[in-house]
Amino acid sequence: MTSPDSPRRPRWRNLALVALLLAPLLWPLQQLAERYYSNELIEQNRQTLDLYVANLLGSLRRYEVLPRILGDLPTLRTALRQPDDPAAKDQANRLLNQLRKETGADVIYLMAPDGNTLAASNWNEEDSFVSRNFAFRPYFREAMAGELGRFFGLGTTSGKRGYYFGAAVRDGDETLGVLVVKVDLDHTETLWGSTPEQLMVTDGFGVVILTSKPEWRFRASRALDAEEREQIASDRPYPTLEPRDLTLDIDTWLIQSRELKETGWTVRILAPISLVERPVQTVVAIGAATLAALLLLLGLLMQRRRHYLERIALDAKARQQLERRVQERTQDLEALNSRLKEEVLEREQAQQELVRAQDELLQAGKLSALGTMSASISHELNQPLGAIRSYADNAGVLLDQQRNDEARDNLKLISELTARMASIIAHLRAFARRDRHAPERVALQPALDDALALLAKRRQAMGVELIRDLPDATLWVQAGETRLRQIISNLLSNALDALVERPPVRRIWLRAERQGEGVLLTLRDNGPGFSDEAMQRAREPFFTTKTSAQGLGLGLAICDTLARALDGELTLANHPEGGAQISLYLHCADPGVAFPSED
Repeated sequence: MTSPDSPRRPRWRNLALVALLLAPLLWPLQQLAERYYSNELIEQNRQTLDLYVANLLGSLRRYEVLPRILGDLPTLRTALRQPDDPAAKDQANRLLNQLRKETGADVIYLMAPDGNTLAASNWNEEDSFVSRNFAFRPYFREAMAGELGRFFGLGTTSGKRGYYFGAAVRDGDETLGVLVVKVDLDHTETLWGSTPEQLMVTDGFGVVILTSKPEWRFRASRALDAEEREQIASDRPYPTLEPRDLTLDIDTWLIQSRELKETGWTVRILAPISLVERPVQTVVAIGAATLAALLLLLGLLMQRRRHYLERIALDAKARQQLERRVQERTQDLEALNSRLKEEVLEREQAQQELVRAQDELLQAGKLSALGTMSASISHELNQPLGAIRSYADNAGVLLDQQRNDEARDNLKLISELTARMASIIAHLRAFARRDRHAPERVALQPALDDALALLAKRRQAMGVELIRDLPDATLWVQAGETRLRQIISNLLSNALDALVERPPVRRIWLRAERQGEGVLLTLRDNGPGFSDEAMQRAREPFFTTKTSAQGLGLGLAICDTLARALDGELTLANHPEGGAQISLYLHCADPGVAFPSED
């Protein structure tokens, strides 16, 4: 039985106190998550902003040189010199329409020095510019002053937005007129698409001229002074002379902007803060759930500790009662016997624990050795097994098509692969015993071809481009044929694994050359390359940056061991242009000297 004052339940009060002490840890977690996701969103929007600005400037720069170039056309100069000649005006209209179709401009029109339009590409349309006077437009005044006129505004005739480039047509010091090219920028809004982020382009007055949100169009993002309102009334760039204010809750948007000095515009991307708040809330919820799980585990441990203390108390009380009865009967003898029994019991328990620990240690060693061997065999036999399966499937199809010779070739390849598997197993066994084999004379190019053939189906399925830089003359190296193919296959397989997550274009470079008294084989990919940790630990067995389903971390460890066994060297590096680069150096072999073959 338990004592009256023994604890009956976990000390939930202490547990609540621990929870209160740990809860503030969620605040720095929230801050870190907000900083991380804000930086991610800012970087993403910066790239999007760069692309949009480049597209917008590219659309404008495409047309800004046209007025000066087209102003030299004889047909247009004739129309300016003979404004009353209907034939000259008709030829100019048709030429401008043809130029509009070829350049993709919205409208191209020719103006007299008084601002009256003499010819236009839309002369035969209802909203024709012909006979209309646009002398009030800034681009006309700037062009007449000898500058390249620029202006964004709403067409007073067409009612469409556009950006205008104007240039004077001159004959020496005489100004014959002005040629204007109007560019339609509506397509730059449709390029944005339906995304949570919003686009806003404001002109020098702070008025929204381009936006992915139509209700923001022609709204003023800031207060306009009297001089700016007077200029707006003079130039008439908007459908209204009094642009309404754009009211935005700045605290709900993450805003990034870019100023375009050429046009005086400001391009902004507005991302809702909710894009950051949602993942942050998810991170905080996960952190809170983790904290709750830890507290629950702590509560269970406290419960078990309470039960354990209760059992200890009961055992102690029982021993005290037993000792009291023994002492009452035979104090001296029973006390001695009790001590002897306790000592014998403790020694027996210690002996049993020692034997059990030795057995467990021996079993653990066996399991470790078995796991290492099975992992190595599995890793090295995966590629030949995959090739055998592919050749077997092809042989079945060829037999169904009565193509017996080709099926017999596939079966021959299967036989060669099984012999290779047996050789690999023998080399793994020799590797485990640290056996040494004398090198033999091996041709490098055929070994490369065999390794590439094993992985050809996978490489083609991934769309990996192979770039080979191999000499025509055969390179002979001191190596084992099976071990050399084993090294090359593992290196190629690792390169393909590194390209899995990379979007096209995927490439692998193979290069072999004589270097001093040896041959240097270099394999490079355009994958992510080695991290600092991978560069230091890549040669360690079972170290891998892949998931357990993708690899065991034995490929490079085995390749490094096999290369050293051949008195060669395996070097790991990152290429300056990106991707991993692995170099295998082997000693040259004299084609006239043969070495003993491997088992």
